This record gives sequence, structure tokens and C-alpha cells, in this order.
Amino acid sequence: MQDFERLYREYYEKVYAFLYRLSSDAAIAEDLAQETFLQAYTSFHRFRGECHVLTWLISIGKHQYFRYLRKHKKNLSFANLEILSQLYADVPEPEDYMTKRHVKETVRRVVDEIPKKYKDVITLRVYAQLPFSQVALALGISENSAKVIYFRAKKMLVEELKHELL
Repeated sequence: MQDFERLYREYYEKVYAFLYRLSSDAAIAEDLAQETFLQAYTSFHRFRGECHVLTWLISIGKHQYFRYLRKHKKNLSFANLEILSQLYADVPEPEDYMTKRHVKETVRRVVDEIPKKYKDVITLRVYAQLPFSQVALALGISENSAKVIYFRAKKMLVEELKHELL
């Protein structure tokens, strides 16, 4: 029990941040983070240590998020890519706000349209900020494959966003 409490204290913020990036809603992210740790607690005896604990928790969190979307019949959309949101972080003008909003919506749509294997790698690498070794373990692929898929996904997204935004 003490081990799990330590695990909770150590990783809650990272799991919450990951879920917030996916959902763009603090209340949903908090609920899903709690569900993630409840699920982790009930299945802790099955954790074999084949991957980092954070990777295991992020994987559970991702499944909780998809379960939430199915239950609430929401469109499977992801939060915008962090890089673009940082570009437009301090935009005060209404016209600029609308541009920022358009960019976010476009990024969400483009990310939704890429194949699942690319979306999974982007989600774990960008939103969860996991190293490639952890992404590979979470998805059951080699580290090299994770890198290749990530760079192909990035290229795909950049090309599509050029057509959409320019």
C-alpha cells in the first residue's frame, strides 16, 4: 500500500498533464487521472516491470480516455500539438484569437485523420513526453520503429498543415 501511495504522489501530475493535453478539460482530466490510478491499483499485482511505471500508467490513462469518449459518444479528437499552441500562446487581439482557434481546430482534425499507429506514437511522444524507448514499450514495437513512425507522422502532419493553413 505504501508503494502505491508513493507511486501516486510521484506520477499523478504527469498522468494528469497527459490526460489534460488529450481532453483539454481540467475536470475530465482529473476524473480520468483518478480512474487511471484506481485501475492501476486494482491491477498492480499484474504489473511485471517490463516497462517503466510511467509508461504503464500513461497506457492505462490512454485507455481510460478512449473509454470515456466511447461512453460519452464524443468525436475521437486530440488536443492541438503543443508546439503550435506555444507559437500562439500570448495572442491578445480578437483577430489573432480567431486565427489561433482555427489553427487548433485544424491541427485536431489533421491529427484525427492520420492512421492510428501514427496517432498513438504522436500522443505518447508529444503529449505524454515519453522517450522513444518508453513509447516503444507501450506500443509493443522496437525503439527504432517508434522513431521512424514518429518522424513519418511529423512529416505527414507538417505537409497536411501546410495545405490547410497556407
